Amino acid sequence: MDFSFTAEAGLAGLLLASFLSATLLPGGSEAVLFAVIRLHPEQTLAALLLATLGNTLGGMVTYFMGRALPARVGADATAAYRINALRRHGAPLLILAWAPIVGDALCAAAGWLRLPPLACVGWMAAGKAARYVLVVASAGVV
Repeated sequence: MDFSFTAEAGLAGLLLASFLSATLLPGGSEAVLFAVIRLHPEQTLAALLLATLGNTLGGMVTYFMGRALPARVGADATAAYRINALRRHGAPLLILAWAPIVGDALCAAAGWLRLPPLACVGWMAAGKAARYVLVVASAGVV
């Protein structure tokens, strides 16, 4: 059975996987990125950029979901601690938006706190790109 795919199909699938894995849905965009660049190393830069774009867009969907929440919502002690940390450090804390579990919470809290969207998207993209650069480096195609 041949599981090969065109570079274009791989890149489209990578964009979708990276977007979905940044929302509240589970996903493994790192594995998809790894597979795409191993099968099509000539597409490494495009794959890196598309994975970052898709994952950042997914994070911003979570940000805007948080922004849609009313300003007065009760929170447990753990959530209150994270929200206060985000208030204290602001958008730069979104460099950790790539992290499992807490990354989604950070994106939603940033929206809920009405942090500036442009600053949030910039920090979010920087953290997600750094994670994907490590995936690319581990694939040994650079």
